[in-house]
Amino acid sequence: MNLSSSQVNVDISDRDPFITTVTKNVIVVILSICVNYINAILIQTFCKNQIFYTNPRFILFFHLVFNDMIQLTLTVTLFIISYILYKIKVSICCVVILIAVFTTENTPLNLACMATECYIAVCFPFHHPRICTAKRTVTLISFIWAVSTLSVLPDLFITLATEPLDFFNSPVFCLRETVFRNPHLIKKRDITYIIYLVIVWFIIFFTYFKIMFTAKAASKDATKARNTILIHGFQVLLCMATYAEPLLKNALLLWFPKNYSDSLFACYIIIQILPRSISPIIYGIREKTFRRYLKRYLLCAGRQDTKVHN
Repeated sequence: MNLSSSQVNVDISDRDPFITTVTKNVIVVILSICVNYINAILIQTFCKNQIFYTNPRFILFFHLVFNDMIQLTLTVTLFIISYILYKIKVSICCVVILIAVFTTENTPLNLACMATECYIAVCFPFHHPRICTAKRTVTLISFIWAVSTLSVLPDLFITLATEPLDFFNSPVFCLRETVFRNPHLIKKRDITYIIYLVIVWFIIFFTYFKIMFTAKAASKDATKARNTILIHGFQVLLCMATYAEPLLKNALLLWFPKNYSDSLFACYIIIQILPRSISPIIYGIREKTFRRYLKRYLLCAGRQDTKVHN
């Protein structure tokens, strides 16, 4: 999410033609509605079946999907605003950006926790019920939010202390860099991203290879756990692309200056929307228990709709 001032000028001055603008916004809105609709069904399935309330795996999943829905909604809102309003007040942009960054940083941490839960379930099955409880899972989710808060809130405090009050009423093209523009904050963010990258990938690799070497190859649960962590790894890779976004955008501006807007649009789809579409695949289709209740809910909903029409 790092853009130089020259890149910001490109975004504002080199606007797409009307038809291209409408097409891009329609694509983004349709994709976001589809993803959020599926995720909403998954959340509703979770909330209507108490069997999931005591399972740490599904509690973490609920938090992941809910977090992704907030993140996707905010980024799509910012995407549309960038085409319709172009500029908004710094104070409004600041609030939206903060929440978006919170949820963006939560996702890889949540995935690392889910990989750890899989590792404990396979490698320490007898200790899993004692270690992974619903209460501890809620505490872990609170810890995830605390880490993200400690990472992001200093940006707000430093900006409030260093910027004049008039700045918060001025209109800007809403990006993290135009609101939290102190150069020290950019360095802090880069260091934070590197730490996140190292810690999360270490957990992903550690849990995967521990499961692979500890569990029996013939075990279906072990095989499923390994495959799940691989998918988590792919999802983390896509999420971590957010951290590489500044370098990627700089490269795109140099390589494709005439098609920079289209390149940014492709980056947005890959980095912001695609990672949020993987969670339904993991737990809406692959997870046997959840799939059974999801089918039951969908069938009941379908029958109720038929009765209403009749």
